[in-house]
Amino acid sequence: MRNKIKKIGVMTSGGDAPGMNAAIRAVVRACSYYNVECVGVYRGFQGLIEGDFTALTARNVNNTINRGGTILKTARSEDFKTKKGREKAYQQLQNKQIDAMVLIGGDGTFTGGMIFNKEYQFPCIGIPCTIDNDIFGTNSTIGFDTALNTVVEAIDKIRDTASSHNRLFFVEVMGRDAGFIALNSGVGSGAEEILIPEENLGLDRLLESLKRSKRSGKSSSIVVVAEGDKIGKNVFELANYVEENLPEYEVRVSVLGHMQRGGSPSCFDRVLASRLGVKSVELLLDGKSNLMVGLMNNKIETTELNKAVKGEHHINKELLRVSDIMSI
Repeated sequence: MRNKIKKIGVMTSGGDAPGMNAAIRAVVRACSYYNVECVGVYRGFQGLIEGDFTALTARNVNNTINRGGTILKTARSEDFKTKKGREKAYQQLQNKQIDAMVLIGGDGTFTGGMIFNKEYQFPCIGIPCTIDNDIFGTNSTIGFDTALNTVVEAIDKIRDTASSHNRLFFVEVMGRDAGFIALNSGVGSGAEEILIPEENLGLDRLLESLKRSKRSGKSSSIVVVAEGDKIGKNVFELANYVEENLPEYEVRVSVLGHMQRGGSPSCFDRVLASRLGVKSVELLLDGKSNLMVGLMNNKIETTELNKAVKGEHHINKELLRVSDIMSI
């Protein structure tokens, strides 16, 4: 079966995440190890449609394991959502004699690959790479650990000024639909409260918690807020509400924004990307397709792409309990 695959394409799509380059590097070097040609696709599905390809060898990816972002660039593609766009993408792959694709990204990337596989029976393997960690079938996505470390480092610095001025800081982190970054970074940084989309804390309970912190002798507090939290319309309105109802607090807001996506990937993300990248190539060479590779209990496991997209990666209830205890 392995002899049928002569050339494998690799691309990054959707939002960038630390570790994408490490994953690209792993795919390219695994291809080189198994004597298979590797072709990089620039700008995700849009580059696929436009035939924006480049040959990649083991030496092309020197000194990339430590780089954030993606050397292959990434972009959204409205064209790929159309049948005509996908037909053009398939023709480009045929012209370049590419036999299979490794797709590095999140659920949008996997949805595109799943549809493409169904229409053209074109072999695709997905590698989960998103800081949100919201993909079913893996304990951790590439980029999540690095984003957590970035957030915790930022909150540690914010706490210094919060303590100096006896202030309450609302720190907004990424997580429009999932609270993995907020929950883990909140526990890791010792936040007094953590607001996530999965758990509606409620304004009254938030106020009571902050009052309790004040009574216990805390002169400053940190509240970590996922951008998708349902309590307020946005973090600034939430901060205004608390300041109006708890005038004893001087409230400030810090939105960490896209700094969470950048930076050199952590060792964990580099190792994870290397393991998943190698496995994705080996799966294709073994005739497997329409799967995502992930890490479950420190073992590389596969999940069907449709399950990875439709399944729900649940928040850790035990960690929620721990956060409540730690906020006393």
